[in-house]
Amino acid sequence: MTKIDWSYHRPGCTTCGKTQAYLSEAGIEVTEEVNAKKTVLKRKQALDLARQASEIYVTKGKRTVHVDLKREAPDDATLASLLLGPTGNLRAPTLRKGKTLVVGFDESTYEQVFG
Repeated sequence: MTKIDWSYHRPGCTTCGKTQAYLSEAGIEVTEEVNAKKTVLKRKQALDLARQASEIYVTKGKRTVHVDLKREAPDDATLASLLLGPTGNLRAPTLRKGKTLVVGFDESTYEQVFG
């Protein structure tokens, strides 16, 4: 069974609901779940989370961006533009498996990253 280390989601969010349904249908277990309504991650915490990763996948709309942090060193402004929503908080859903961070929902990215 595949496990995800960490999941940041907002109850009532349509995209978060798609993520939860995908994880359930794929039999993927989440070790730690964080409710984005109760625990808000601001810019600094989001950047700290990103800097612990070796790669990041970010989906906005139908576009997915992959950042290989081993090869690239984007500045904080670039990372923040990928990670933060209009409120300035970390976008939900965000998932972490090992050193891979996935922001947003894209089924093909999930299949690639989570198997």
